[in-house]
Amino acid sequence: MSLAEPITQPIIATERFVLRPVNRADAGALRLHGSDKRVATQTTTIPHPLPDGVTENFIERCLAPDRSEDVWVIDPSDNRGEVMGAIALHRMDRNQSEIGYWVAPALWNSGVASEAVGAIVKENPQACSTLFASVFQDNPASARVLTNCGFDYIGEAESYSLARGVTVPTWTYIKRM
Repeated sequence: MSLAEPITQPIIATERFVLRPVNRADAGALRLHGSDKRVATQTTTIPHPLPDGVTENFIERCLAPDRSEDVWVIDPSDNRGEVMGAIALHRMDRNQSEIGYWVAPALWNSGVASEAVGAIVKENPQACSTLFASVFQDNPASARVLTNCGFDYIGEAESYSLARGVTVPTWTYIKRM
């Protein structure tokens, strides 16, 4: 596929929700959850406090036909247009992708993250041969999500967190497809 061809993104259904591509109407919910310090501090890319325009720029990057990352919102399957969280696959070289996700704090420990990651693994929408993921070491719940979905621990590293403004120790995981 050439970079000039638009990248399509499937809608992935689970028992409790659908994973659907981000759209402009999601701006308010993404801003609300992204502004939550509990969400932002568990990601590498969401700043806190959330500056004006960041959410809209994020959505435009999600909609770009030549993007390197596919992002889905976790939307209740009752079609209310809500955002329970987000999950993304970033294309890497050698037919690999890196997965990242967050869930609204009200839904923590409800199995939503495991169901979303499991659906991405099962669907394998980028047809990759390997998935990678990393989580901050102070977030063992996210580590459990990965191991519950068949990822294997491969080591420790560090990642910079925009919200925290520091480099944070991480655990790294791999899933061969």
